[in-house]
Formats: sequence, C-alpha cells, structure tokens
Amino acid sequence: MSDFPFDIVGFDLDGTLVESHRDLGAAVNHALELGGFDPVPADSASDLIGGGAKIMLKQAVDAQGRLPDEEFRRLYKQMLAYYSENNAVHTRAYPHAEATLAALADRGVKLALVTNKFEEFAQQILTTLGLTDHFYAIIGGNSLGKDESGTYRAKPMPDPLIEARQRGGGGTFAFVGDSSYDVKAARGAGVPIVGARYGYCDKPRGQLGADAEIDSLAELVAALERL
Repeated sequence: MSDFPFDIVGFDLDGTLVESHRDLGAAVNHALELGGFDPVPADSASDLIGGGAKIMLKQAVDAQGRLPDEEFRRLYKQMLAYYSENNAVHTRAYPHAEATLAALADRGVKLALVTNKFEEFAQQILTTLGLTDHFYAIIGGNSLGKDESGTYRAKPMPDPLIEARQRGGGGTFAFVGDSSYDVKAARGAGVPIVGARYGYCDKPRGQLGADAEIDSLAELVAALERL
C-alpha cells in the first residue's frame, strides 16, 4: 500500500506537460494573416497561452485593433480549423514528462488531464506524443459544455477539476499547472496545486499563488510528497 499523499494527480497540458507555443503561434498567425493583421513573433505566443485558443487570438487581435464580433468568430473558426490539422508539428513533451507520469503510476496514483484546449485537440496531441494511456480522464475546455451564460465550463472555473476527481472515484487530489487560471480552478475546487515555473507562467516567481513551485517535472514527485 503506497503512502503517497494523493490518490489522484491532475495535469494541465500546455506549459505543464507539453511545450506547444510554436504550433499555437502558427495557428494564431494563420488567423491574423487572414484577417489582415500583422503576425506575432512565434516565441511571443508563449505570452498569450493560458485561457485557451479563443483568448489567445483575442489578445493578439486587440493588440492591433478590434474586430466586430461576427468577424472575430469567423477568424476564430479558421484558426481552429488550421490548428486541428497542425497541432503537433512542433509540440513536444517537456523533459521528464513520461518518467514522471510513470513514477506516479508506480505509486498507485491515478492521473487526469485537465486543459482549456478542446478535448479533441488534446486527444490528438497526447496520441501523437504517446502519452494518452497514462490518463484515465482527458477533460478539455469544451468537455463539460457551457453554463447558463454561454461560457464553457473550463478553468478558471473549478468544474473540470471537480469532474476529474469524480471520474477517478474521489479521494485526495492535487493539480499541476502553470498559470493563474490553474491556480484559481484549484482554489475553487479546494485542492492543492503545484506551479510549473518552466511553463508559460503568467506571474513572477512566488506570486502565482501555488502551494509549491517546480522548475522541472523531475521535481514534481518530491514536491507532491511535501504538500
């Protein structure tokens, strides 16, 4: 019987398990060019990640001027169509990802994936990278549908983390993520969170609000044991 403190560990995807900004940046730039906007530098896309593809595109568009809602929706759909066919061209798992997932499984921990990326895209990426079988649940930004206001029940709402814990049969749960969206979702769900400093973190060191911070996935198991 393992004495590991958590029955379930949930992971964010972009900036936590995989480095994905180049493919996301390419999709944003595809849409920007179609809309007559200037492209953003590929590496600067890492500053836009956190709230999902729609927020990424909106931030990039708003930086150069606004669009009417109907035109923005058209660009967003074109971005998604492009990304659906080009989401794992340059995307790679972070160092130690596979070994860390295996180490947690060896301790009897169940693993869940909770991302704001649409579920079908997350499935495609994890399958391409050979990581799908590590997770009993893959919950995307569209997996739980929308609330009464028409907003997807995604992070920073706690709903997807609560759902992940329920699908795993309950028990002690910790989350791993790299953004304030992840921290807010974890706080709302009442679960501890480890912040991934190596990812696309949107807060300075020590200001993310996580219970612990790591600079590499190689540090994760020890960090969880200390929570």
